Parts: sequence; structure tokens; C-alpha cells
Amino acid sequence: MLGQALAIGLIGAFGGLDYQLGTLYAFRPIVLCPLVGLVLGDLQAGLMIGASLELLFMGSISIGAYVPPDVTTGGVLSAAFAISLGQGTEAAIALAMPIATLALAVGNAINALGPLLLGVADKAAEKGDIKSVYIIHWILGLLGVAKRFGLCFLAFYFGADAVQGLLDWIPSFVLDGFGVAANILPVMGFAMLARMILNRELIPFFILGFLLTSYMNVPVLGVSLIAIIIAIEKLGLLDKLQPATAVEGDDDDDF
Repeated sequence: MLGQALAIGLIGAFGGLDYQLGTLYAFRPIVLCPLVGLVLGDLQAGLMIGASLELLFMGSISIGAYVPPDVTTGGVLSAAFAISLGQGTEAAIALAMPIATLALAVGNAINALGPLLLGVADKAAEKGDIKSVYIIHWILGLLGVAKRFGLCFLAFYFGADAVQGLLDWIPSFVLDGFGVAANILPVMGFAMLARMILNRELIPFFILGFLLTSYMNVPVLGVSLIAIIIAIEKLGLLDKLQPATAVEGDDDDDF
């Protein structure tokens, strides 16, 4: 149990470290939950939970002053509890948002130290001391890494029994409802994506893809390849590869 708790803590720390590495989006549930499943001996469950939680947290991004729930801690712990307690995706969905919101509250208390360190960084920047600015940057980042490691490790090590009691207390019809919601989430995710990118020019291609899959049984890969061909033609990407026209006075004119 201790070894698994340490591994879960390290996965959470890896998610926190992603911010220091240029935000590669390795902190998302679709990346971290399969790692949790691998550690706990059920990779398939980790993949399923990760995909479902990714859709759940799709809108949890920082815009302006809005600070979203802690997707990393919520994803790692909900997957860890669901897998270790033998529960399904619906249990992970039920736990994910409350855990993420609690982790955000704890993180806000810890982040109160941030302005103190930022003041030091501002003074160093005024003096042109770039090295000190880098040091403060890494201190703040590693503080976030340590926070997520501590939350994931301690919660998983000491909280399994409490979570099991919570799941036993939740009526079965509620968990069944979360299971139905898990099946609806992919539709909601694609609808959110379509809302951002669809316009009158793209709707015909959207309908074309639907017709290809529904009535002609073209697989997703085939539809993707057709879309690539259409994009190449519409954007004129091959126009630049056309041979240059002959210029008057070339040797070919002699013929």
C-alpha cells in the first residue's frame, strides 16, 4: 500500500511538473489516469477513466482571472480510488470534481506564499539579475509539484477507507446515473468542439463525414484521409509544387 501511494504521489508530481516543462498538457487525465491504472495493475480501467474524465474536465481551463479546479489531483485520485476499490468509471466521475475542487482550495492556501516570492523576483528583475528570476520560477514550480505529490500521496494512503464508506453511502441509482452520464460525455465533448469550429463553410464537410460513416461504412481512418485530401485541395498546398513557367528567351524557345 505504501509503495502504491508513493507511486500515485509521483504521478501527481509529474502532472505538476508539466507546467515547468512548457505546458505539454501531460497533466491532463487522459495522460495521468492510464499511468495510475498501470501502477495499480489495471491499465484498461485507467484508459477508460482517463478518457471519461478528460471529457468531464474539457472546459476546466484558466481564462482570465478564473482558476479552474485542480484537474491533475482530481484525475489522479479519482482514478486511483475507483481502481483500488474495484469500482467503475461512474465512481471516478462521482469523485473527480469534488476532489478537484477541494484540491483547489488547499492549493489556494499554499499559493498565498507566491506573492512573497514574486516580490523577490520583481526586485531581481529591476537589477537585471536573471539568474535569481529563474531560481524563483523554479521554486514556485517545485512548490506546486510538492503540493500535488503530498495531496495525492496522503489522500490515497489515508483516505481509501473514507472513500469506500462514501461510495457505500451513495445510493446505487446515483452511481448508475453517473454511468449513463459517462456514456453521454463523448457526445457533449464533440458538441463543445463543434460549437467552437463549425461555421457555414464547414457544415457541408461535417455532413459529408456523417454520410460516409453512416451510409457507406467508411472507417474513421478513411474519413480522416479524405479530409486531409480535401484540406490540401482547398488550401492549395500543392500549387507551390507546380513547375515554373518558361521565361521568354529560354533555350526551349529555339524549338
